[in-house]
Amino acid sequence: MEFKELVKNRYSCKKYSGKKVEAEKITAILEAGRVAPTAKNLQEQKIYVVQSEENLAKIDSVSPCRYGAPVMLVVAFDKNNVFTYPGGKRDSGIEDATIVATHLMLAAANEGVDSCWINFFDPDKLKEILGLPENEEILMLLDLGYAAEGAGPLANHSNRKSLEEQVKYI
Repeated sequence: MEFKELVKNRYSCKKYSGKKVEAEKITAILEAGRVAPTAKNLQEQKIYVVQSEENLAKIDSVSPCRYGAPVMLVVAFDKNNVFTYPGGKRDSGIEDATIVATHLMLAAANEGVDSCWINFFDPDKLKEILGLPENEEILMLLDLGYAAEGAGPLANHSNRKSLEEQVKYI
């Protein structure tokens, strides 16, 4: 699919069918996250692929937003391996993990796999129940699967502000 069409048509899927996501498609999606740029090429991202019923149930216990997806990606970063910007007020962890997550989401669309960016959960609780290392911070969850029949974008999906409303040349 042409990139412009992919980013225009991609939507947050909120209802998945029971169809499994093929291993080769998961690998292609993960590869897009692996090659995403990070500050100073520190590659501090950690991506956890959750597919077992046991661990999907753990996610369900902290978020109502899995929507029946058969795969959840947990995108985290190593807090001890980030670039601290001049002034010491910010570091690259959140932004690098966000770049990685965006690559994953767009790669999923490119593979014909639907997704939804999830932030409706307690990251500390999820880290605890999944047994993730203390030095890692969870940024987000990404549902992966195939849309159920009748699923689709929200009614206002195509409503966008004009470029003039969102961009100012200074």
